[in-house]
Amino acid sequence: MRNSDLLEVLLEEHKNLQIIAFYFAVNSSMKQQLQAFGAKYSATKRAWWLEDTTEHRSTIEKWIKTQQKIQNVLPWTKEPKPTNKDKENNPIQTISSEGLSQNKAITLELLGHQILVKMPKNESDILFLRQFQYIRWNNENRTWIVPNFGKNWTTIVAYFNSRANAVVHQMATIGEASKDDSNTSPNRSNVVYFKALRNQRLRIICPKEQHILQAIKSCSFAQWHAANKYWTVPHTESFFERIKKACELAGFDLQVETVEEQPKIQPKPKASAIPNYRKCPTELVEKLKELRYSENTIKQYEASFEEFINYHFTEEIDAIDERQIIAFLRYLVNDRKVSQSYQNQSINAIKFYYERVKGGTRKTYFIERPRREKTLPEVFSVEEVAALIAAIENTKHKTIIMLIYSAGLRISELLNLRSEHIDSKRMQIRIEQSKGKRDRYTLLSVVMLEQLRSYFRQYKPKEYLFEGPAGGQYSARSAQAIMREALKKTGIKKTASLRTLRHSFATHLLEEGTDLRYIQSLMGHGSSKTTEIYTHVTTKGFSQLISPMDRLFGKK
Repeated sequence: MRNSDLLEVLLEEHKNLQIIAFYFAVNSSMKQQLQAFGAKYSATKRAWWLEDTTEHRSTIEKWIKTQQKIQNVLPWTKEPKPTNKDKENNPIQTISSEGLSQNKAITLELLGHQILVKMPKNESDILFLRQFQYIRWNNENRTWIVPNFGKNWTTIVAYFNSRANAVVHQMATIGEASKDDSNTSPNRSNVVYFKALRNQRLRIICPKEQHILQAIKSCSFAQWHAANKYWTVPHTESFFERIKKACELAGFDLQVETVEEQPKIQPKPKASAIPNYRKCPTELVEKLKELRYSENTIKQYEASFEEFINYHFTEEIDAIDERQIIAFLRYLVNDRKVSQSYQNQSINAIKFYYERVKGGTRKTYFIERPRREKTLPEVFSVEEVAALIAAIENTKHKTIIMLIYSAGLRISELLNLRSEHIDSKRMQIRIEQSKGKRDRYTLLSVVMLEQLRSYFRQYKPKEYLFEGPAGGQYSARSAQAIMREALKKTGIKKTASLRTLRHSFATHLLEEGTDLRYIQSLMGHGSSKTTEIYTHVTTKGFSQLISPMDRLFGKK
């Protein structure tokens, strides 16, 4: 509890602003005086505050002299944050670095179109860096990243001066840029930077040039990231060529960086490394079975909850509290580096046990997680599908690939098919209790029926339509291996799997003019929004469209 007679005045950071913060106990007179100065109240800081400007400092310095009991009033050693008017006159404000800590080295690294700044935390240095356009913070590497535009590099080197060790690494320019040596100069500003991301998106850092921005915005699912000051679009050849052409017409060069490496997921600790390793409670599994959850979901929940209870192996399962749950979820993200879907799966398993099995109250566990990007599915052309089928000689393997594509099946749906699900009279295939516990019918093509009859005569399946060498259900791993082998034989370089055949089925139907409602039904989608993704993949009608850029330059 703060002393009601004391007022604390501190310089702090709040909402990306340098502020003057006022801390005091409930005091209506003090509150009224601060409100008269235009001060605002922050519930998170539990303090009144003003933006740290020259004008506010002058006012507060005079007011402080009228107060009798003040503690922790810092001298005004920090420069006030520049106003918008100051920035217009001088876009990069130079802040004095005299008297700052020099006990830790500051590293400046020039890496192609990026300037990497590693430094100990210092508010004046951070304030200086934040004035550069498009700056962002990389939390994983604890590094500030500044685009290498204009005089950014020379300004940063001049500011840090003797406190920094400057390390320069030039990256080769890729694309249609001039071969002149001046193109590698760190002071170039007529460059558009592309970076291929691991989520099949393309990051674009570019100046505000009208024709380039129009080309970017014309791409489906183009997204502006205001926090980091860059654009992303789906990484397709057509989108890249469209933006590249606009850059060339506007007189800009291109620089392309290779795809980011996928962070490696750390494996779970082995059971032998954990004292008194505990198995998943049987009551959790029984409850899942009682509610008719699928076998795959039961296995996933069982494994996720088992990992959770052995992370807190010293605690009784029913005594683990919310704080320990959040600690485990952070461990998954920060130490194991699991995917977002794995993280959500763990949350669902934990919530299921404490809320459904133990009858606890429903809770939301708050934890920072990355926003999922909107990505487009990879799709084969009709010619590529034909090449894949032609490359497979084994009858069973060929039938599996053909059936997935001809009916738009999920791998689990294919493996669960039985002979009685093939309706040759109505030319339909019945899919029972698929995703979302839904039944549906899908297409049985004439060509597929002939292939199935040939397959039946040769293999004579007994229980499942596709069975392993020793009988029983065919394995998903073996089915995926068929696709990998076919991709090798055909030389197709796309990042593809059996699911790509399903996406291709829907896309090709759409290109043939099939109504989206029928495609939704055939695919077994619960929402039409899921099916609408294929409207952004199809190229039907593109040849009849004329880009506004072509009209602008008279090339129709």
